[in-house]
Amino acid sequence: MTEPSLLRIGDLAAATGTKIVTIRYYEKIGLLPAPPRTGGNYRAYSTTHRERLSFIRRSRALGFTLDEIRELLELSADTERDCAAVDRLVTSHLVEVEDKIADLQRLASELRRMKESCRGGTIDDCRIIEALSSQPTLP
Repeated sequence: MTEPSLLRIGDLAAATGTKIVTIRYYEKIGLLPAPPRTGGNYRAYSTTHRERLSFIRRSRALGFTLDEIRELLELSADTERDCAAVDRLVTSHLVEVEDKIADLQRLASELRRMKESCRGGTIDDCRIIEALSSQPTLP
């Protein structure tokens, strides 16, 4: 590489904690623009690629889908636009996350209840296996 700010795919992967196959996938689906190639046919990623990939990684860590990330990237490209669309997207995602948390709390409560019913002994007398084997009653 002649320019120090350009990165090869392995360097970009290391700099962002992203697997090479994931970087190629993001390029394939258009989340990450394909970089120019060097004379030796290596991909030459710029600081812009690294920043965009970091944005994608952070968004994935927060649980956004690839489609939501695509929308966020499109919205972020129009810097003069009102940010209400971003707020709506994040609010919707937050509701989904909070719903999942509530579901997980119910699940944890049920597992706790099952565990507390355990009296030890043999599998034949196991209250947990019994609870898992029984048909749930419908309201």
